[in-house]
Amino acid sequence: MRILKNLSRDKLAITSLSIILATIIVGIFAPFIAPHDPGAVNMKLRYASSSWTYLLGNDHLGRCVLSRLIYGIRPSVLWVLVALALSVLIGAIVGFVAGYFKGRVDAWIMRICDIMLSFPGYVMTLAVVGILGAGLENILIAFVWMKWAWFARVIRTSVMQFTDMDYVKFAKASGIPNLKIITRHIVPVTFADIAVIASGAMCSMMLQVSGLSFLGLGIQAPHAEWGMMLNEAREVMFSRPELMLAPGLAIVIVVSAFNFLSDALQVALDPKLMTSQGKSVQPHESEVRKTAYEYSRG
Repeated sequence: MRILKNLSRDKLAITSLSIILATIIVGIFAPFIAPHDPGAVNMKLRYASSSWTYLLGNDHLGRCVLSRLIYGIRPSVLWVLVALALSVLIGAIVGFVAGYFKGRVDAWIMRICDIMLSFPGYVMTLAVVGILGAGLENILIAFVWMKWAWFARVIRTSVMQFTDMDYVKFAKASGIPNLKIITRHIVPVTFADIAVIASGAMCSMMLQVSGLSFLGLGIQAPHAEWGMMLNEAREVMFSRPELMLAPGLAIVIVVSAFNFLSDALQVALDPKLMTSQGKSVQPHESEVRKTAYEYSRG
């Protein structure tokens, strides 16, 4: 409730959250919202202009652009959210174990993370796609494979800030099980860092999926995806620019919404970043959050 109350003071945050929720809902209920079958080919309507029946016109195969735009939410946003959730879950488990128990466990886990992070993300994604083949599922596998180590390192650093606190030491001395200490005392205070870095990472993952699909390495025809729609429309980008504007604006709007929401979450989850009048101030991130934030944007 406190988070929602703080977010409600930021109009841009509320607008961004509304856009994200509306996008997710439209993507989930795409079969009921899309006016036409996104894969239905009608060469008589090839490059037809917008009309009341086809609000955004038709593409090079006479398919409804609006319907394909709606169905494109699933691979461009929803499946990326699933990959992000898996990456954060694996990274959080590994990071909590390393940061809480420390010692040899931490040393071994961090060496594995160092090996994973020594390879550039884009290069490894292309390598995985080259080995497994083109396709959205292979890109998502590459995301989970590469990003869990980064999440684990960031979360581990955040956890280590609190494991030496007096209340945690007292809980250990009292004989409380480690799992209970982690869930009750560590998870709540590290949730802010996890939420901020996850929302920031969502932006880069969406752009990567769209970029790889634009190059023909992502989801394959006849399925709809925003990056693929950009690729299909580039041959007529000067004669029919609206065919590129539709998916391009969709990517910009949704990515910007996650971007602005990430900024707002950073303030809403940290009371020290709120002024006495309830207005947000420019955040002065901790070293952990600053490093994670800059990386997720890059």
